[in-house]
Amino acid sequence: MEENRIKLIGAARKAFGRKGYAAASMDDLTADVGLTRGALYNIFGDKRGLLAAVVHQIDTEIAARAKQIGACAGDDWSGLLAEGAAYIEMSLDPEVQRIVLLDGPAVLGDPSRWPSQSNCLQVTQAKVEQLIAEGMLKPVDAEAAARLLSSMAFNAALWIAASDDPKGVLPKAIEVFQALATGLLAKPS
Repeated sequence: MEENRIKLIGAARKAFGRKGYAAASMDDLTADVGLTRGALYNIFGDKRGLLAAVVHQIDTEIAARAKQIGACAGDDWSGLLAEGAAYIEMSLDPEVQRIVLLDGPAVLGDPSRWPSQSNCLQVTQAKVEQLIAEGMLKPVDAEAAARLLSSMAFNAALWIAASDDPKGVLPKAIEVFQALATGLLAKPS
């Protein structure tokens, strides 16, 4: 069953990335990997469930890449900013744009309720709590700060994905994300 799950996610990722969710045929998806619609329904419930699995996989990969970039930034505050900027920058990837940023919210609803986004939020909140405890950030509500930082990055990525000029929008989005985030600093530099 796990092997079939992996096959279906891979096929769906290709199809959703190439054609979009609405145009991807479940029959084509399953035929491409030698399975039936019944296998898809058994594992994911429906096409929407398959999209949720694909979005989770891609979003988890994005978060891991952003975390790696943040870890190389020097200190925890710079790392947090670098992670947010990296997440925003990954919105230039056509697969991320189409599947996670355009089809994902349209089909799956509020991204803040996705498991992958909840995981990112928990990691961000822990980092914010740590930075508050160290006196780096103002003593604000850590959950609120984490939610707003996460939503700023996600919404910047949405803006880029929907833009007619994604590469032109990217530097503006990152600059303003960083400027707004620095408002949390206890002693802005």
